[in-house]
Amino acid sequence: MSENRSIGLRRGARFAGVGAAAAVAIGLFSTGAANADTFVPLPDGQKVAPSGTVTITRTGEHATVSPSLSANGAGRVVWVSGNAVAEVTQTPEGTVGPNNGAANGPGSNNSSTHGASQLSTGYIVGCQVNIGEDAISAGVSAGVSLSDASVGGSLGINLGPGDVKFVQIDYKDILKPGTYSVEYMDAEIQIQGCAGYAQARSYTVVEVIGDHYSKTTLYGQPFSIG
Repeated sequence: MSENRSIGLRRGARFAGVGAAAAVAIGLFSTGAANADTFVPLPDGQKVAPSGTVTITRTGEHATVSPSLSANGAGRVVWVSGNAVAEVTQTPEGTVGPNNGAANGPGSNNSSTHGASQLSTGYIVGCQVNIGEDAISAGVSAGVSLSDASVGGSLGINLGPGDVKFVQIDYKDILKPGTYSVEYMDAEIQIQGCAGYAQARSYTVVEVIGDHYSKTTLYGQPFSIG
């Protein structure tokens, strides 16, 4: 068994997102977040694949919610932290191909195999939507990868009322059985243009390629972003 860790800190995480009329900008933690209004502790969770070959565990998740610095009444900012771990006991050794991010095509939804098994984690963000299972299954638009963006960069994504979008924090390729993790701290999600309430909910998904393809997803507890 091997262990692979991917740690996204204040100046090191990669981000990707999808969207469509409130801007969701994913950037880096700033000193101002220390004065944020609301700290939201979130429960740990675990999901075991029916085959028993994949176990996903999420621990230490929390969020800090603050009004947007734009002070326009339609903005808010949330800084999220957590640790997603996947224990995989069976997987082909696949070859990593071009990374097309969270393409959301048929069968891919909020992840992408690109020739290798993969652990992916991030957040589902909704404007004027309660992010339950029905909202998640409603579908999302095409994804955009920030893996090539410069450190410290950000991306604005449009999100309209009733839309649900996936924002990928980071991913880890799984090339052989072992334990893989993505740990992130104070990853910033900034929402502008959503005049109504907004919600977010973490997701962690593991796709295993091969003849016995499987996709296991662990969702976190939904929480309000104001």
